Amino acid sequence: MNVASHQVPSAVINGIRVELIERGAGKPVLFLHPSIGISPSAPVLDALARGARLLAPTHPGFGTSELPKGMNAVDDLSYFYLDFMEQLDLRDIVAVGIGLGAWIAAEIAVKSTERLSHLVMANAIGIKVGDRETRDIPDIWAVTPDEFNALAYFDPSRGRHDPKNLTDAEALAMARNREATARLCWSPYMHNPKLKGRLHRINVPALVLWGAADRVVKTEYGRAYAAAIPIARFETIEGAGHFPHLEQPVAFAREVTRFIENTGRP
Repeated sequence: MNVASHQVPSAVINGIRVELIERGAGKPVLFLHPSIGISPSAPVLDALARGARLLAPTHPGFGTSELPKGMNAVDDLSYFYLDFMEQLDLRDIVAVGIGLGAWIAAEIAVKSTERLSHLVMANAIGIKVGDRETRDIPDIWAVTPDEFNALAYFDPSRGRHDPKNLTDAEALAMARNREATARLCWSPYMHNPKLKGRLHRINVPALVLWGAADRVVKTEYGRAYAAAIPIARFETIEGAGHFPHLEQPVAFAREVTRFIENTGRP
């Protein structure tokens, strides 16, 4: 399941308790999950933890992580993660985000890259590319689960699950993930109108990765995102949609590792 488990260890950041998966040792990799959450058993986590210290928190309001009053925008989450990095005294960090997590990573980086060495954004949302009459991202709350899976996955069966087989904890986590995504992303829909104009502030190497079969956010959107970041390159991953870390975890981790090894901070 692509949901957080109630058995995941936790950390308290500025008084907010969040789930935190931590594995490996070495250069810190901060993994920022998409709207569907993250499972401790996801193969991508072990792949990213090889030779690195992986930290994969569950965002406030998702899974069983606490949601403080007043935290209702992705901008708020970015400040939470600035506190997270400072409280854990993380430095030379590779921030890796997918979907909503990539939006959070961008919001962090436009505020401060002091503790970052690299930025990886996969199938990111968060900016407006088209004109006011053009919808960049489909209304995900107006489609059925099967319709969403057809948009989001190269293989739609990867997103299907039988509700009868869910534990109470899994069902609650899924409901909280959906509720938190709506709280953070509904208005303005899936973007911060000011973010695109701030992307020029990102002064660390950035890799914009894209599952080539994504029909939630198409590759043209990803190319426009990369073009707005000064030190960025754009790469696609075949056989994957909006969640390339799930459909192609080995290829995803390989691209991240190659990027880190071949690119130094200016």
